[in-house]
Amino acid sequence: MAFARFVARRLAEMAAALLAASFVIFGALYLAPGNPASFLLSGRAATPAALAAINAQYHLNDPFAVQYLRWLGQVLHGDFGRSIEYRTPVSHLLAARLPTTLLLVAMSLVLVVVLGLVLGWIGAVRGGAVDSTILVATTFALGTPSFVAAILLQGLFAVKLHWFPSGGSGTGLGQMLWHLTLPSVALALYLIGMLARVTRSAMLESLSHDHVTVARSRGVPQRQVIRRHVFRNSLGTVLTMGGLIISTLVICTVLVETAFSLDGIGQLLDLSTTTKDFPVVQAISLIIVALFMVVNLVVDLLHPLVDPRVTLGTRSTAA
Repeated sequence: MAFARFVARRLAEMAAALLAASFVIFGALYLAPGNPASFLLSGRAATPAALAAINAQYHLNDPFAVQYLRWLGQVLHGDFGRSIEYRTPVSHLLAARLPTTLLLVAMSLVLVVVLGLVLGWIGAVRGGAVDSTILVATTFALGTPSFVAAILLQGLFAVKLHWFPSGGSGTGLGQMLWHLTLPSVALALYLIGMLARVTRSAMLESLSHDHVTVARSRGVPQRQVIRRHVFRNSLGTVLTMGGLIISTLVICTVLVETAFSLDGIGQLLDLSTTTKDFPVVQAISLIIVALFMVVNLVVDLLHPLVDPRVTLGTRSTAA
C-alpha cells in the first residue's frame, strides 16, 4: 500500500508539474520578438486579406488563453499541431527523427555508465599513479564541453584520419552506429568525467566505513569487500545522478546533432527555434520536461532496491 500511495502521489505531482511546464513553454515563445506569420510569408509583402487568412488558419489572433487551452487539449490527444515550416504534423516529424536521437543517447549512455563506473572504481581501488592519471583524464573531460569535443573529434578522426564520417546519420543500423560513434563520444565525454569523479568519491568514503574495516579484519577477500560492501554502498549516490545524466544527454543533443548534421530531435529543435516554428519547439520542450520527470521517478523507485538505508520518498545523504 505504501508503494502504491507513493507512486500515486508522485504521478499527481508530475501531472501538476507538467501542467505548469506546459503553460510556461507555450507562453514563453510568444514573449520572443517576431511573428510566425512573417516566416510563413518568407519576407514577401502580403495583402491584408492574405495576412488575415494566415492568422485565421493558425489561430494567431485568438486570445492567449484560448490558444493555450486549444493546444493543451490537442496535446492530451497526442496531437502536437502542424509545423509552420514543414507544413506537416509535428508528430510525423518527431517520429521520423526520434530513432536517430534515441540511438545517439543510448550509445552515449552506455559509454557514460561503463567508462564512468570503471574509471571511478579503478581510481578508488588502485590509488597512486593510476588514480592520479584518472584524475587528470577526468579533469580534461569535465573541462571539455560537448560542442568543443565535437569539433576536436571531427578534426582528428573525420577530417585528418578519415576513420569516421564527419556528418550525417547514415541509413540502416550498421551505418547509423558508424556515423554516430563520434557524436556519442562527444556527447558522453563530459558526463564520463563527472560520473567517474562521483563514483571515486563515493567509493573512497565507503572504504572508510566501520563495516568495511570489520570485513577486512575478518579476512574477507579484498575483491569481495570492494564488490559487496564498497561499490554496492556507493551505487545509491551514483543512481541519484541518473536523472541528471539522461536529461543532460538529451539537452546536449542539440549541440552535437547540429555539429554533426544529424537528422535528430536536437537539430530539429535548433532549426525550429531559429525559424520560430512554435508547434515543434513546444512539442520537443514538453517531451524533454516529461522525460526528465519520468527518469527521476524511476530513480526514486529504484533507489531503495540499491540502497536499503533509503525508503520511498527519501534520498540518502550518505555515500
